[in-house]
Formats: sequence, C-alpha cells, structure tokens
Amino acid sequence: MSLLQGLLRNRKALVGAGILIVIVLLAIFAPLLTEYGPTQRVGRPHQPPSADHWLGTTRLGYDVFTRLLYGARVSLAVGFGAGLLITVIGTVLGIIAGYKGGVVDEVITFFTNMILVIPNLPLLLVLAAFIGQASPLVIAIILGFTSWAWGVRVTRSETLSIRQRDFVKSAEMLGESSWRIMSFEIFPNLISIVGINFIGSVIFAVITEATLEFLGLGDPNTVSWGIMLYNAQNASALSVGAWWELLTPCVALAVLGLGLALLNFAIDEIANPRLRTGGMLARWVGLVRAGEGRL
Repeated sequence: MSLLQGLLRNRKALVGAGILIVIVLLAIFAPLLTEYGPTQRVGRPHQPPSADHWLGTTRLGYDVFTRLLYGARVSLAVGFGAGLLITVIGTVLGIIAGYKGGVVDEVITFFTNMILVIPNLPLLLVLAAFIGQASPLVIAIILGFTSWAWGVRVTRSETLSIRQRDFVKSAEMLGESSWRIMSFEIFPNLISIVGINFIGSVIFAVITEATLEFLGLGDPNTVSWGIMLYNAQNASALSVGAWWELLTPCVALAVLGLGLALLNFAIDEIANPRLRTGGMLARWVGLVRAGEGRL
C-alpha cells in the first residue's frame, strides 16, 4: 500500500488535510471574503463582534477577521517555507552521512550534535534580537538553518539500515554512481520519514514564528498571527475586555496545529505498522461482538 493510498484511507489524514485545505483556501481568497484591507481603519477601537465586523475590531479600528485571513498568508508562508528548508537540509545531510560513512559521516554527525546541544529557542531569541525587527523571510531563514539537526539524525539512522539491503548492494555491483543510488534507491524508501519530518517542521516553524513575533522580535508592519498576538498584548486587550482580539489568532494557531498534527500522526501510523495494531484490534473486537450478537 503506497503512502498516498494509506492517507486516503486514514481518518486522521482526511480530517487533518481538510482543516489545512480550508485554511489555505481562506488565505488565498481573502480579498474575496472581506471588503476591507488588513491595515484599513473600518470601525471604532475595540468594537465587539457584530454583523459588520464578525470578529470585532482592534484598538486601531482594524477588522480582526480581515487581519486573520491576510495573516494566514504570512504564517503559512513562513511555516511551509521554513519547513521545506529544514526538511531539505536534514534529508540531504542525513542520506549523505548514512550512505557515505567514514570521515563524511563523522563531520556531519559532529555538526549535528553541536546543533542539538545548543537549546533551540534561546538560540533563535538571540539571533532574532541581534537582527532586530526581523521580517517573516528572515525568520523563516533563521528557522531553516538552525533546526535541521533532528531530521539529520532520523534520516541518517534509516539510511544506515536501507544501505544494507539487497537492491542497494545490487546497484553498487552494477557500478551505479553514489548520487544515483542515494537519489533513486535510498530516497524513495525514506518518503514517509521525510513526510513526518516536513509536517513536524511546519508545526514547529509556525508556532516559533508566532512566539518570536509575540515577544516583539518580528516586524510590526507585517500582518501575521504572531503580530496579531503582539498587538493584542500591547493594547492590553484582555484588560479592556477585548477578548476577541487575543482569542482569534490563538484559536487559528491551535486549529492549524491540530490539522498538521493529525496529518503527522497518520503518516506515522502508515510508516509504522505497529501503531495500527490498536485500530485492527478494535475492529476485531467489533466483529467478535457482532458474531456473539447473532448467536
């Protein structure tokens, strides 16, 4: 059963993909779903949710629903951009280290361990503070080049196992080049691991970007879910009763994280058959009870 077929039959994958598709479509069609601009003052400060402003307004009179839609674009771009960069670096270095071995493996493993030893979030805070008000692109690049170590470790471990299999040995005996073996023999067998790494990296990037921006290390002129949290904090939204300004981006981040996590769990179940034992056992118990009912 291929990974795609497994995802189509997995309820967690379908629910997670549905959530993600809805969020992406809302971000893409934002201009069609709202008549306001994300930086356009359209109401009174801290106006509660109403028919005119579904999610209320901010302290500056911005429409919260409009900023939610446009902010999704930036948050998704940072999440998927950083996630892709993390996954590419981790996959390439992991396959090279696992297949080549020797000095190459030792050098890559040394730098991987060095990155793993350094606490990730404090490192990101220091870099973001050094740069100043970092743009979403800068945040994505920082995340991409400081968060690849875990992917290298996992990919390297799996590559060490795959390179001992017969089809890899046969390719080597036929004289195929190393890059071709790594690209066409080893990498296709790592698709599930790469998928898990990518989705996990996207979740990490989205949450970390929101954290950095909430702490005031992002560019306040951009519109993202993290900047919405930062503005709500500065406006003392909860203190003045404007709960909608703070709750909206929090719920959006939680829903996006839920969708991605469900996809991650589904890929993990498909890649690891032992995780599907519980579901198989439940179905078997259901069949047994149904049989007893007939008796």
